[in-house]
Amino acid sequence: MANGNLAAIDLGTNSCRLMITNQKGFVIFRKTGTTKLGEGLHASGKFTDAAIERGLKCLAEYADIMKEYGVIEYKAIATASCRMAKNGEEFVKAVEELCGIRLDIIDAKEEALLNVKGARLNADANAEYVVVYDLGGGSTEITLATNKDNPEIVYTVSIPWGARNATEAFNLLEYDEENASKLADEVRKYTRDFLQKSNLEKYREKCEFLATSSTPLRLVSMSHELGEYNRYNADGVSETIEQLDKQIAKIQRMDFTQMAESSYIGENRAAIFQAACVIFKTIYDELQIKVLKASLKGAQEAMINDLVKKWQI
Repeated sequence: MANGNLAAIDLGTNSCRLMITNQKGFVIFRKTGTTKLGEGLHASGKFTDAAIERGLKCLAEYADIMKEYGVIEYKAIATASCRMAKNGEEFVKAVEELCGIRLDIIDAKEEALLNVKGARLNADANAEYVVVYDLGGGSTEITLATNKDNPEIVYTVSIPWGARNATEAFNLLEYDEENASKLADEVRKYTRDFLQKSNLEKYREKCEFLATSSTPLRLVSMSHELGEYNRYNADGVSETIEQLDKQIAKIQRMDFTQMAESSYIGENRAAIFQAACVIFKTIYDELQIKVLKASLKGAQEAMINDLVKKWQI
């Protein structure tokens, strides 16, 4: 077995995450960069020059970090924003040429499966099925799948709205009831499709509901009064919908400055958090969820697990 470490990169619409582990999967380094890659994408259909510069700067830094940690193999994915942008392929080529990182633009179904594989690490072993929804910057995937090491998707839907593009499209930098209602109506089109085509009621009693991304982790941190946002302490923590509703109601009364100053939200997340909460709440209301488990674990953990298996053969 060659000496060296493994890495996973998940490039989203708002953030880019790097995880480095040893060959047994033990995490030795994590970093999340706020690239705002999808900023302005909704209006123009393209990545702006400033967004491209931020993305390249972040990935160049990650390339240096991987060399420093002796990474011998990695998996790097790009999701909704690169799928949507007219210059997404061009950006990916620039990343390889300038940073030496090969990004795979994955489709919504592969993204959903990776998130299920990661999130189910937090699922109760007695649950036969899981519903996982991942709220990103440019899309949100809802997936019903078997709770197994190699899960099988029963049904998945990709909602073309995430925290970043919904904020821009529906003018939700601060909460506005009319604009929030319009966004919720858009999301409901997809949740109703999911409810019908997944036949969720058939599985509900055998199912655990999990949500990935920072939105549920931040809300759980608020609800449990952790003092500040701590994604590691919130990982795998369950919360009732009643408590989540209370936190969202508090956030809807905040202006941008108050959100930016909040230890649970912060300046980087404040600009897109109202839209995130609208999407998040609409989904759990429509799916009639009673208890929801927040999961830090998602696509990165799934990619690392696949690499670990490969190197243990």
